[in-house]
Amino acid sequence: MTPDSLKPPVAAREPQTTPIHDTALQDDYAWLRKKGEARVTEYLEAENAYTAANMVGTEALQQKLYEEILSHIKEDDVSVPYTDGAWEYITRTEKGQQYPRFCRRPVDVEEAQHEAVLLDVNLLAEGQPFMSLGAISISPNGNLLAYTTDNTGFRQYTLFIKDLTTGATLTDTAARVGSLVWASDSRTLFYSTEDEQTKRQDRIFRHVVGAASATDAEVFHEPDERFNLGVGRTRDRKFLLLEAGSHTTSESWFLEADQPEGPFRLIAPRVEDEEYDIDHRNGFFYIHSNRNAERFQLLRTPVEHTDREHWQIVLPENQDAPLEDVDLFSRFFVATYRERGLPVLRVYHLDETTGLLSGSTDDIRFPDPAYAAYGEINRDFFAQSYRYSYQSLVRPSSVFRYDLTTKQSELLKQQEVPGGFDASLYESRRLWFKATDGTEVPVSLVFRTDKFTPNKSPLYVYGYGSYGYPLPLGFSASRLALLDRGLVICYAHIRGGGELGDPWHDAGKMMVKRNTFTDFIEATEFLLREGYGDPKRVAIEGGSAGGLLMGAVLNMRPDLFRVVTSHVPFVDVMNTMLDASLPLTVAEYEEWGNPNEPEAFSYMRSYSPYDNLEALAGKPLPSILVKTSLNDSQVMYWEPAKYVAKLRTLKTDATPLLLHINMDAGHGGASGRYDYLKEIAFDDAFLLRELDVQ
Repeated sequence: MTPDSLKPPVAAREPQTTPIHDTALQDDYAWLRKKGEARVTEYLEAENAYTAANMVGTEALQQKLYEEILSHIKEDDVSVPYTDGAWEYITRTEKGQQYPRFCRRPVDVEEAQHEAVLLDVNLLAEGQPFMSLGAISISPNGNLLAYTTDNTGFRQYTLFIKDLTTGATLTDTAARVGSLVWASDSRTLFYSTEDEQTKRQDRIFRHVVGAASATDAEVFHEPDERFNLGVGRTRDRKFLLLEAGSHTTSESWFLEADQPEGPFRLIAPRVEDEEYDIDHRNGFFYIHSNRNAERFQLLRTPVEHTDREHWQIVLPENQDAPLEDVDLFSRFFVATYRERGLPVLRVYHLDETTGLLSGSTDDIRFPDPAYAAYGEINRDFFAQSYRYSYQSLVRPSSVFRYDLTTKQSELLKQQEVPGGFDASLYESRRLWFKATDGTEVPVSLVFRTDKFTPNKSPLYVYGYGSYGYPLPLGFSASRLALLDRGLVICYAHIRGGGELGDPWHDAGKMMVKRNTFTDFIEATEFLLREGYGDPKRVAIEGGSAGGLLMGAVLNMRPDLFRVVTSHVPFVDVMNTMLDASLPLTVAEYEEWGNPNEPEAFSYMRSYSPYDNLEALAGKPLPSILVKTSLNDSQVMYWEPAKYVAKLRTLKTDATPLLLHINMDAGHGGASGRYDYLKEIAFDDAFLLRELDVQ
């Protein structure tokens, strides 16, 4: 390290004022937005050098953590095969290879010599610092593979088509592609594309294999900047679907899959704050919707009469359990409910003639107090069984097949966890506490029983609380390194998330967003009162909108936390939400509010982390690690960079404040699996050092 790298970088202060609503926003670090300028690159590299210098002495720990994590991962592995037409499809990972290989073999043939590689992402990644596979779709006749890749992390995907009979990649291509779907003729491909500036998927094109992309017909354009487009198909493959959705409203069109030249027809016109998605069975569209049902219900309507006046209730709203999803088949459907915030898979049998409910209802329930469960790949519309995935905080990911006749579940595969993993050493719990306003809030936690000491164990709390997204409670091999060192790891299911349906989301967004932050603080205080952690050793973490959470709660209660890890944090709320030219901004008005409206501006400004850092001036601060990526298209790198630069001017104590920028990745960090594990080991080394855990 050079002497300069041992000192925190000092960003030049160049005030920029934005007048708005009889006030003004001042931003001293707006110049950091000039990506590619020499002084911006130099500053970011100086931050990385300073972080590296601060982490000197942790190299051995990082390596040890990496090796521990890797020891619990089966490097040579294969997925459970699934059948689609005449083929069985599998995904392989191989030791030393960063990326998966997608393969297939004829149905009922297991010999390796009959297995063909469809796509080896390792080959695509050669010579690239980043590689992400986006959409992937195989033509109905099984001969063509359409796929998209991004080699920067900016989530800007390019379309390719591969001839699986020859192995050749065709000249057919298109830029900025999102979703894909084939028509029944296996030569017509529909795809969506994004706007160059806002990255909103706003157009649908029809491509005929062999034709130049310049001749592709535009079949739909969505002018409303709140909405994104996507294409798909019904499980029975009879219809192609075109869907438009904002954060609160959706709309769908359909087209006979064997008539790709025809026009898409509207199901029902969009109505503000109403969402619906559809599937098809025997001449009826089945509609999962929140129309007159805040927690969603299932309806159906004849294909010939799709407007709302013909919608007929199949499953009414359940006031105690939101209807999260529906998987529809010829003789049954599986509804995913959330009971007390946890998923339940409920099997409903259908009368073959009427298509309405028939016979008993069967629940697939699960043994752990905190878990994740969801439908697996189920391509066969006429199936007599249902594949689903289940895992928990203490139970590795497993794939089951539920038999509709026997009503029994058969384990097809459980994720192997090598390295001496013993599930009996770990315990998970589900707790509830009452927030100050009386709302009950759930918390899930896991710890190693022989390492747990009430009131003395280090406590780690993770949160998100936005977009109606429920925190996944799955198994993590990388989490074992922390659990084995005695950390109690907790997940706070705060308002703004989706654990308890749309009402839970609505209670933590827009003009009540502060509920998200107070819930997290109160969750941490509750866990400490209950003895799950040492008040002097509390670590918290969040990413993206969870990074906003980290910034907000740090401004509110810096005394409560010892370590804060913030990934790609959305911390510059006002400047970002006032810039409609940035990706996502206009669509995000339905989540955060529109700051061009005075009341929303005032409320958003009251919690925006970057705009309220002065509250931390001169106060003792936790150890802070902020991570971002240069090519992030969702939270631009300059948000965390500006945040750290400003916080440095207010900080007076000696605790670390570090910024690390991945110069070759996007929102999710490194794309290769080994590189990603090294990033986790780096974060864990910082966390353990600052918590004084060996």
